[in-house]
Amino acid sequence: MCRNIRQLYNFEPAATSAEVEAAALQYVRKVSGSTKPSKANEAAFNEAVHEIAHITQHLLDSLVTTAPAKNRDEEAAKARARSLARFGAAG
Repeated sequence: MCRNIRQLYNFEPAATSAEVEAAALQYVRKVSGSTKPSKANEAAFNEAVHEIAHITQHLLDSLVTTAPAKNRDEEAAKARARSLARFGAAG
């Protein structure tokens, strides 16, 4: 849905609370269509981010897999290679 939301599950080390919060923030921004809510909507916006982060962490803690954990550096290198293949060298 949103390019800035990254997979958080099955990494070693596990996703941090800051990563979960950032994903929740991106989700709420996308759904609300607003990167910065008005003062009138700020409380609802922040509450939604908090609740989504909480349930996301609950989901991540509840999932089980037999697949080996992914390495963050290797996955980042794969993403860079895909980007280079798709868009070419920056410049």
